[in-house]
Amino acid sequence: MAKGPAGRKRARRWTREEARAALSELKSSGLTLAAFARSAGIHPQRFHTWRQRLGEDRVAAAPVFVEVHRRALEPIEVVLRSGVVLRVSETVDVGVLRRIADALSDELPC
Repeated sequence: MAKGPAGRKRARRWTREEARAALSELKSSGLTLAAFARSAGIHPQRFHTWRQRLGEDRVAAAPVFVEVHRRALEPIEVVLRSGVVLRVSETVDVGVLRRIADALSDELPC
């Protein structure tokens, strides 16, 4: 680090080109910001500052379509207070399920 007035250490001044180059290396490194900053010997906050000053924190990635594969419908288990276990489809109508549960709880002794 350079020495300022009274012999104090002064932080290094980075050019915009150096900041952009470091941010580009960070993106292509595949490392987390913390890991990259540690390996480069640069405080992580400096990267946040550069992104803010260079306007890179405002650039959002374009949305992408991600295909999701659902598993086959699996039954859901509902355990009543009586210990009776109901296995129903996850698409079951809640009203129907409530009527079934009420009917079963009425027939079983406490």
